Amino acid sequence: MWSELTKAIASFHIPADWIGIRVVRETAANRYVRDGIPQANGKSTTEGAMIEVLVNGCLGYAATNSLQLESLESAAEIAYKQALAASKWLIYPFKETERPKVVGEYNSPFLEPLDALSPGEINDLLVRMCRTLKVHDKIVQTTASINTSERESWFVSSNGSEVYQKFISLGTNYGAIAQDGAIVQQRTNNGWQAHCYQGGWEVLKQENLWQRVQQVGEQALELLTAEECPNTCTNLVLAPDQMMLQIHESVGHPLEIDRILGDERNYAGGSFVTTEDFGQLIYGSPLMNITFDPTVPGEYASYAFDDTGAVATREYVIKEGVLQRGLGSLESQARAGVPGVACARACSWNRPAIDRMANLNLEPGNASFAEIIGDIEHGVYMESNRSWSIDDRRYKFQFGCEYAKLIENGKLTKTLRNPNYRATTPEFWRSLIKIGNQDSWQMYGTPYCGKGEPNQAIWVGHGSPVCVFANVEVFGGGS
Repeated sequence: MWSELTKAIASFHIPADWIGIRVVRETAANRYVRDGIPQANGKSTTEGAMIEVLVNGCLGYAATNSLQLESLESAAEIAYKQALAASKWLIYPFKETERPKVVGEYNSPFLEPLDALSPGEINDLLVRMCRTLKVHDKIVQTTASINTSERESWFVSSNGSEVYQKFISLGTNYGAIAQDGAIVQQRTNNGWQAHCYQGGWEVLKQENLWQRVQQVGEQALELLTAEECPNTCTNLVLAPDQMMLQIHESVGHPLEIDRILGDERNYAGGSFVTTEDFGQLIYGSPLMNITFDPTVPGEYASYAFDDTGAVATREYVIKEGVLQRGLGSLESQARAGVPGVACARACSWNRPAIDRMANLNLEPGNASFAEIIGDIEHGVYMESNRSWSIDDRRYKFQFGCEYAKLIENGKLTKTLRNPNYRATTPEFWRSLIKIGNQDSWQMYGTPYCGKGEPNQAIWVGHGSPVCVFANVEVFGGGS
């Protein structure tokens, strides 16, 4: 592939200042079972190239699903004409420094390859999950799904870049819906589509798999007779699976530099953060340390280079509560004049890379889970996201969870259903009073972070320990 792409760039008859080609080949499979009956068993492969050129300080793009030389040449010509036309209305003059030369390789770690199980064996596994979830007649629906992906990318450029990356990933989801008259409750494995990781079948084959599947069904049934979450202001303890959503919506999206600059205002929205806030804004309490870390083995959005070739490194975006840097590519950093990270990412070969989250993690503290609960006289502990609502500036939010426990005198007591909480982003993170240790730190991932026009759904990872927030408004489903 290297020689063909390098020869293609050399053959382009366009006076561009810089040219890059990113080729992506992906094979994805999706299998889904409902109530023990297979509903989907599909597999697809996509392949193509994105051509990016720099002309008179302006970037132009064009994609093609053919890797034939004439198709690549045609796409390069379209990208060149696009950049040349747009340069008349230039917002910011980009330079080759935004596309430095890089050479390297990345491969997802895995133990058991994706072809180790046949489609029939996978369906049998999903059918067994559904049957295990059906712990009672009041379980009215069970679902289980597995998604796999093997994705390769090649990036070459006119200034000598050569990057190869291969990603192997697996995502699982299973859950149950219980009903008793007008009462309907749902329980899933840590929230919908939260179990997505890089790796092979070892990701699924955990020692406690079948105990966990049965527990999900039992908890769905348990919620039918649980009390409603009380309406009060109290200590809120969030499990790592809900912290995933909290970090994603109230830290990740508002720190995307293209949103801060207004590029996404028409679709995804803006941000309450400004370029002047970096290095100054007290985003949260001193316990809050958020890292952008694409180097974590097995986390869903790990990589060595972003889709423009920028080298991926671990960086603090918030340190001891103070905002340090944004989630922005080399060109966004140049435009905004603020530090960023290697996060120019595209969902496929037919989309240009834009500012995206990758692995965004809350660093652990020192408290054990027992110590966290034991120190609380009154509070609510919540698990697994069920619903989310946040304004287009990522400031005011309201999130709901699947499962909760009342905390009384240092102990988890009654199960609560329909737990919700609401706050504003700075108020909430500044109320962070305790963080769990490494033993409570868990990472999750989702393939459905949406952004961009045309839309791009991309995979992200978030890790967090258990966290305690003081004086948060919590409420039940009837409020």
